[in-house]
Amino acid sequence: MQRHLPAGQARRRLYAGLVAGLALLASGCASLRYYAHVTHGEVALLAARRPIAAVVADPHTSVDLRERLRRAQAARAFASAQLALPHNRSYTSYVQLDRPYVVWNVFATPEFSVDPLTHCFPFAGCVAYRGYFDEAGARGEAARLAARGDDTAVLGVVAYSTLGWFADPVLSSMLRWGDDELDGVIFHELAHQLLYVRDDTAFNESYATFVQDEGLREWRAAHGLPARDDAARAHDTAFTRLVLDLRERLRRVYASGLDATAMRAAKQREFKAFRTRYAALRDGAWPDDHRHDRRVAGPLNNADLVPFGLYDRWVPAFARLFSDAGRNWPAFHARVKALARLPRAERDQALARLAPDAAG
Repeated sequence: MQRHLPAGQARRRLYAGLVAGLALLASGCASLRYYAHVTHGEVALLAARRPIAAVVADPHTSVDLRERLRRAQAARAFASAQLALPHNRSYTSYVQLDRPYVVWNVFATPEFSVDPLTHCFPFAGCVAYRGYFDEAGARGEAARLAARGDDTAVLGVVAYSTLGWFADPVLSSMLRWGDDELDGVIFHELAHQLLYVRDDTAFNESYATFVQDEGLREWRAAHGLPARDDAARAHDTAFTRLVLDLRERLRRVYASGLDATAMRAAKQREFKAFRTRYAALRDGAWPDDHRHDRRVAGPLNNADLVPFGLYDRWVPAFARLFSDAGRNWPAFHARVKALARLPRAERDQALARLAPDAAG
């Protein structure tokens, strides 16, 4: 089920901030075999780093890679100088991977629930996935969970943050997309290094996503580049709303008290109706954009829906907070840190007051 959902810009933002690598710092909450795997993967990644300056100077480096890395370094400098993000060694080195993704994450839910199985680690807190440095390990874990009756999804990840514990490198997987996405991922990940709240994915990812989007807008303006065409982003936002609606419909089905046979039938009816609603929305709003077609047509289950909404729920609230701070980055970050110190319920209430429409 890899890469069914989500897609496009939403997918790039969604998975940029995953912190699977921090599992190596945990103990006592999963098998030693898993921790040995993640420890080995992280150590191998760190050992493979080369200073970007050396890669750029290497005569064997391709012209395209050299230019991409030069731009990445300019964006990295801009992040600290203009966006008030950490000034450290992260994203000053490069790793050429032998695979398309750095990590594969396994999402899982019970058969009759849209709530994910969570995994808790001392520094990263609780997250709705488990990360593997090889696809076979991820698919093996997904198969194990599916055998006991859970819904599962395996999704490739282009980057993750160690939250400042290590100097994270630019990865070859991060070069899969265009310059905007690469620059934005760097802004996103550095935002996680500046601020990360345990057990609050919606807060962390919405904050980093806002920094990514606004930072990229300012980066382009500073370099005389035209504003981005956000049509694809608008389509992804509409698609996300459609998925969230499906999730709530399924939640009501699972709370209905039907027996297992009737529940399975109702579940499949909801997925079928979702495909019909998607086709109507696409044909009416963006008839020439078929990026989601293959994913919607393929097998879908509860686990495919888990990531939606978590990663940009509070973006409008952070946009309001940035405006209230006079569009001043240090002042904005200070206000976000003040929010982070609040208890979870108070923090959500404060965010809801900033952007009432995002609170649902």
